[in-house]
Amino acid sequence: MKRFLKVYLDKPELAGLALLIILIVLFQIKSNGVFLSFENIRGILGLLPEMALVAIGVTILMICGEFDLSVGSVFALMPMSMAVMLNDGIPFSLALLLGLVLCAFIGLINGYITLQFSIPSFITTLGMLFIARSLTIVVSGGFPPLLPDDLPTWLFTDYIWQGAILRMSFLWFVLIAVLASAFLSLTNFGNWIRAVGGFNEAAASMGIPVRRVKIVCFMLCSMLAGFAGLLQVLRLGSPLPSIGEGLELQAVAAAVIGGTALAGGIGTVFGAIIGTLLIRTIDNGLVLSRVDANWFKFAIGMLTMFAVIANAWMGKMSRKIKVEAHK
Repeated sequence: MKRFLKVYLDKPELAGLALLIILIVLFQIKSNGVFLSFENIRGILGLLPEMALVAIGVTILMICGEFDLSVGSVFALMPMSMAVMLNDGIPFSLALLLGLVLCAFIGLINGYITLQFSIPSFITTLGMLFIARSLTIVVSGGFPPLLPDDLPTWLFTDYIWQGAILRMSFLWFVLIAVLASAFLSLTNFGNWIRAVGGFNEAAASMGIPVRRVKIVCFMLCSMLAGFAGLLQVLRLGSPLPSIGEGLELQAVAAAVIGGTALAGGIGTVFGAIIGTLLIRTIDNGLVLSRVDANWFKFAIGMLTMFAVIANAWMGKMSRKIKVEAHK
């Protein structure tokens, strides 16, 4: 029994999964069976990849011991810059590549400034949040540019087949989530990320290239945010300058709710997905239950604080069980 309890305490994302199941049952009852209907599940899964990809990037960076508050602005800047390039006659594939390069460059700047000048990443990326958002509006000229009619939306946001429950964006999300999870769990670089986030000085003394690891994580985080923004724009059909506002805080909340440690070193891709599902479930469930939408942020705030407290308690209990086992 103690072994089972310890496994559960060592994996805080399981607590999030249990809460998710409880909320699904609750909202199914409160909505008179509408919550688990085909159309509603279709809607939830259609929106999930856009936020989940950002949460995965933020989670990887938080495991590394850093934050990125600029992801919401990068989420808007990347597709906006692509739209401008497409209107200038640049092919979609090249525009996509250049857009991802722009995201990687923003991540590189975030990482370089943070590490070179020993500035907390919270401050660095807060500045980038305003810079990227301003650039998005400047590039758009104040008005969202029209997207060409011949974009390959079938590859990114169309439903897999007519009447299907899943969009192509969900397949992209699953592919990236599997690759990110394997990257964290099965590669030396993934071990370096956890080591750097868990104990920076010890990682450096072991010969781990701390600066390179952190900069790569910053770049991955920005690229995932930009790609997620592209998915939303292709789904909506218009690169609005305001998309992604507040997304950075929801992504951090999803990571924390999914068991990622604020101090770094602990977290999983699965936990980020569970955290995102919880946020999307609460958002959708409150609407279907006819609860005032203004309670949504209250619920997310309470859930985030509860997750931090619960994760700390579960960590202490796990260590206590480990000590008792060695006696």
